[in-house]
Amino acid sequence: MAVKRYKPTTPGRRISSVDTFEDVTRSTPEKSLTKTRKKHAGRTKGKITVRHRGGGAKRRIRLVDFKRDKFDVPAKVAQIEYDPNRGARLALLHYADGEKRYMVAPIGLNVGDSVVSSKSRGEIQTGNRFELQHIPIGMQVYNIELKPGKGGQIVRGAGTAAQLMAVEGSYATLRLPSGEVRMVLANCMATIGQTSNPDRRLIRWGKAGRTRHRGIRPTVRGKAMNPVDHPHGGGEGRNPIGLKRPKTPTGKPALGVKTRRKGASDKLIITRRKKGRFVGGK
Repeated sequence: MAVKRYKPTTPGRRISSVDTFEDVTRSTPEKSLTKTRKKHAGRTKGKITVRHRGGGAKRRIRLVDFKRDKFDVPAKVAQIEYDPNRGARLALLHYADGEKRYMVAPIGLNVGDSVVSSKSRGEIQTGNRFELQHIPIGMQVYNIELKPGKGGQIVRGAGTAAQLMAVEGSYATLRLPSGEVRMVLANCMATIGQTSNPDRRLIRWGKAGRTRHRGIRPTVRGKAMNPVDHPHGGGEGRNPIGLKRPKTPTGKPALGVKTRRKGASDKLIITRRKKGRFVGGK
């Protein structure tokens, strides 16, 4: 979970850093818990719907157990593994009945440790999973459900954790990594601890090639295009965009425009997140 800098032997090396993977104990995944990853390159029915995606190194999807619904069955941590599809590490669990599953590993979980998931009260230790109403106030939690039984949906990125502020009636109050304070049903499950690999946000990719390996294609400025390609395009020299406010390639307002749709859970948000606050990585 540390970041390493090399000697600046090339321009790319000079400004880049890499993950040391010193916490990873196994280099190959559990084959029975992986499947092929189909590439879509940001396209839906052949049309580009998400720009700047495509290519990248070939990966296999790890089948991560976000529900941890094998209740009251202890599991032993067999390995800590790297996952190319997320920043956090994975822990390979061997259950007492012989089943194997992956979970998102927290900081401090080591090979040989035992973890358990339960709907009732249990030992409060890193990696154990309980309902929010059975977790002490002030604890850090991650991989939190928004609907009971659906599996963890929020606070899963590398180095992230939410703080349990209060439990009143049928709702628990959480402070999320973004600074948002919201209520979640108290019978939703959460894992105790902080997601592993917090130093991932310190990695400097250094050169375009490393970003291409991640499946991210170059971004071209709109004002560098022709008028037919972008609303900002055209003009002579280093001219401004010529509009009151910036637009997307399809002509919709961009930069600073609220895009969050109103949902049924809006009433559960007590305090909105701080604008521009770091919210962790995937």
